[in-house]
Amino acid sequence: MKDDNQIIEPPDDLDGAKVIKWAWSGHKPFGLLSIVDSDSEPIEVYGLAICQYSDSNGVYRFSCDKDWEVQQDGLYQSVEDAIGQLPDQYKLITAKWQTK
Repeated sequence: MKDDNQIIEPPDDLDGAKVIKWAWSGHKPFGLLSIVDSDSEPIEVYGLAICQYSDSNGVYRFSCDKDWEVQQDGLYQSVEDAIGQLPDQYKLITAKWQTK
């Protein structure tokens, strides 16, 4: 039986980008991601990851589902910007960032 409070660590790479920092929400999601122009249910975001592609100067913040599948990304100048500009929709749970 899976422990609802278990921290699920991401793989070393997500979508081909190296994970630098990450956060896991636990048994409740950070928030919901609604898909525009879709009748689909909103996606629960449990994982946040700051990642960098080898050929990129910037970093990406990935919003992931409970299986660390990337659902959305955003490009930022720095790790600090990616963390500091976290949208309100992902603040139902406070992110506790870990270094990979």
